[in-house]
Amino acid sequence: MSTSTGILAHHWAFAIFLIGALGLCVLMLLGGYFMGGRAKARAKHVPYESGIDSVGSARLRLSAKFYLVAMFFVIFDIEVLYLYAWAVSIKESGWLGFAEASIFILVLLAGLVYLARIGALDWTPVRSKRQVSKPSADTYTNTTDVNTGNHTNNSHMQ
Repeated sequence: MSTSTGILAHHWAFAIFLIGALGLCVLMLLGGYFMGGRAKARAKHVPYESGIDSVGSARLRLSAKFYLVAMFFVIFDIEVLYLYAWAVSIKESGWLGFAEASIFILVLLAGLVYLARIGALDWTPVRSKRQVSKPSADTYTNTTDVNTGNHTNNSHMQ
């Protein structure tokens, strides 16, 4: 018996599963191709969703910040998998595992602080940020009555 036949005989169940899965995929694709409609009407290419005709283009220009936040979410969400595995094996890993997990968390926190410092997590565009202004000189008025010489301090906020 050759080596390839021996491997196939040893893993026959996986080979049958793989052949069946690929055959089913080909069967579904060919079935859709042969049984699918061939209508080429103008309304065929117009999107129609939830009973409402679409208005405008479906192509929206999104800021790159949306994609950055999605990548940050994926990066920082993967840490949960590692921390879950550590939590499950806490008895086996001991203090060394605790130190390793602490270093891992500190590295992730350093990355988060770095992202916050460079402004990667700021959602508001620069042009629409509210500027906090200090009270101007005309907010506080000091007046002196010319006739009586009384000095009054009228402090009022705008």
